Amino acid sequence: MVERFFNEPSAVTPLVEFDQQQGIFKIQGKSLPEDVKAFYMPLLQWWDEYRNSPNDTTNLVLDFDYFNTASSKMILLLLSKLKDLSLLGKNVRVTWCFPSHDSEMEEAGEELAEILNIPFDFIPKNS
Repeated sequence: MVERFFNEPSAVTPLVEFDQQQGIFKIQGKSLPEDVKAFYMPLLQWWDEYRNSPNDTTNLVLDFDYFNTASSKMILLLLSKLKDLSLLGKNVRVTWCFPSHDSEMEEAGEELAEILNIPFDFIPKNS
């Protein structure tokens, strides 16, 4: 089992909580870090470790208020790692939460679901 990964949110980075034992896999908030690779590389490395002994079911909750273009590339990489788990026969799902008034965030999730061909649930939230 991999260690819990936790990152406090800031004005430009989201809260990140990955806890295999508790079955919590969540990223929440805004993602516009100055150095997107420095922020996302530890997350991607965590998923590489998690892949070695994943839970039977993994539900990644992505609850972004906003993310920039550089972050979107890292989010796609992260979701590609989730898709790898499905190719290993594991159950995977993404819960995509978005502000109910923000059609662009909803569409971003729909595009990712189409590209990756993994199950997404779309949850509008009131701001």
